[in-house]
Amino acid sequence: MTRQVLRLVAIGAAVAVGLTGFTEAQAAESVSARVWVTTVDGAELMHERAPVAFGRPVSGNPNPTVTVDPSREYQTMDGFGASITDSSAAVLYRLSPAEREKAMRALFDPATGDGVSFLRQPIGSSDFTAASSHYSLDDVPPGQKDWTLSKFSIARDQQQILPLLRRAKQLNPQLKIMATPWSPPAWMKTNDSLVAGSLIDDPKIYAAYAAYLTRFVLAYAAAGVPVDYVTVQNEPQNGGANGYPTTAMRVAQEAKVIEILGPLLRIFSPRTKIIGYDHNWQTHPNDVVNVPPGQDPETDYPYQLLRSPAGKWLAGTAYHCYYGDPSAQTALHDAFPAKGIWFTECSGSHGAADPPAQFFRDTLKWHARTIAIGTTRNWAKSAVNWNIALDSTGGPHLGGCDTCTGLITVQPDGTFTTNAEYYTIGHLSRFVKPGAVRIASTSFGTTGWNGQIMDVAFRNPDGSTALVVHNENDDPRTFTVAAGGRTFDYTLPGGSLATFTWPRNRVLDDGLRLLPLRGATATSLPASADAKLAVDEDASTRWSAGQAQEPGQYLQVDLGGSQRFRRVAIDSGGSIGDYARSWELAVSDDGTSWRVVASGQGTGQLTNVDVKARARYLRVTNTGTSGSWWSLADLRLYA
Repeated sequence: MTRQVLRLVAIGAAVAVGLTGFTEAQAAESVSARVWVTTVDGAELMHERAPVAFGRPVSGNPNPTVTVDPSREYQTMDGFGASITDSSAAVLYRLSPAEREKAMRALFDPATGDGVSFLRQPIGSSDFTAASSHYSLDDVPPGQKDWTLSKFSIARDQQQILPLLRRAKQLNPQLKIMATPWSPPAWMKTNDSLVAGSLIDDPKIYAAYAAYLTRFVLAYAAAGVPVDYVTVQNEPQNGGANGYPTTAMRVAQEAKVIEILGPLLRIFSPRTKIIGYDHNWQTHPNDVVNVPPGQDPETDYPYQLLRSPAGKWLAGTAYHCYYGDPSAQTALHDAFPAKGIWFTECSGSHGAADPPAQFFRDTLKWHARTIAIGTTRNWAKSAVNWNIALDSTGGPHLGGCDTCTGLITVQPDGTFTTNAEYYTIGHLSRFVKPGAVRIASTSFGTTGWNGQIMDVAFRNPDGSTALVVHNENDDPRTFTVAAGGRTFDYTLPGGSLATFTWPRNRVLDDGLRLLPLRGATATSLPASADAKLAVDEDASTRWSAGQAQEPGQYLQVDLGGSQRFRRVAIDSGGSIGDYARSWELAVSDDGTSWRVVASGQGTGQLTNVDVKARARYLRVTNTGTSGSWWSLADLRLYA
């Protein structure tokens, strides 16, 4: 009887194991991506569509393929959001308590709202203040000094800003706070005013200002809002008299303050890191004009700051959107790869005659390609807009921008509405969690607009993947998403923004690792200086033969040293139809003696060639004929 029972138990266990294995296999086979879409006409606003299933790749795929590869990691993400300015707090407090709570949940709740996870808070007033005059946290009558900071107070913040910050942190405990002053207290400045002027060049002033910033950090922590990051000055190259607090602070001055502030924070608030610069991608011409004659305009401000003795105290650098483009972030990262980059301010703005529908459309498209995707593909650990909330007039404000918009608008009837920025931030903050890592994905669009599919991908701490995709074109575009050995096709309406998410699944891991091509060089026939664009790890650029396809055209790559690889991806990207009609792949150890390792017919934009090879050189040769040009956006190697 005992043996029979044991036998039955063993059989049952075996059956259970078999069923379990079957279930897991079935689950792997049926993995799907969830999809949320926002369209330019507002018909879909973060609308969840039907999920789309991954399947086996289809031969002859005519679409550009977004290849998502978690084996290549970039920056770790801190979060996405905006600023609860004095003005934002004031308009939120115009709402009834119930409506204000509804707005806060719409903004910060990760389960039902945008899940905003990063706020950049002004220290004192900015151009967006509801007060009748500008203020710092240590104001004294003109001509007086307050060396002991006896007048320091955050009493004004205690009224509305801090209660909102505490509620935001309750709704999203992962929320990070960055703090930035628009001006030091007036008594520390050359013109004794919060508007324009510069910091007095005096060691005592530098020490007093560092103490002021430290006092702010400690006061906020005591009020239940710990500060994760602080910068010394908002837009230090903007010293103009624009009716709101500004301060021209040259590199040497900012560095001197940081060299005092760094040790103070290490002692009193070690969690709080210092970020430098906090200004545009490129120095604005107006800021250059305002530099006194004979002085260096410091157009390389962040480079000088990071090279200075203050650099050791800096976690990295922050950027704004108002001049230049996000590629400046990658250039700085390449020069200082150990330092982080944060994107910390951009505002949607509109003209007086802009129709609301057109404004929504234009803002969604520009912010989608430039901020949501452009900044994050260029190493930003955050993507942060300006005001989180304003009223229907774009205020209140005191000087500065009179055409800015917030993530939400508080309406005269006591309700609030959502703006395009609510969705461009939400397509990130809802799905990309703090601690997520950006991973490799092929993207064909540019921040300058080229009408292609543009994207950025992340691996969340729980192993799930989030892919944010924008169709730059005004017409619908179909593309393919590839993860591991599986793919799906999707069509997005013109101008729309979408987020795709899928869980970690073993079937989407093909075991291959993307190899870096840094240092690789390329030549081509027909000869072209653009050959390098096929190996620049940027699918928005391309090499093209520039003529109809004919046998003998080739792209040759020198890897700079012998490498072992298992796959070569030959990707014609967004240049639809410009794939080689037939091809041959050869490798060489010396660039002279070649051996053919694969050949085949081209049937679509992306051809994956699985080989087992070790070589320094490889050459892809076109062996077919076509009236179409032959273009290569990306040549990728995998091990």
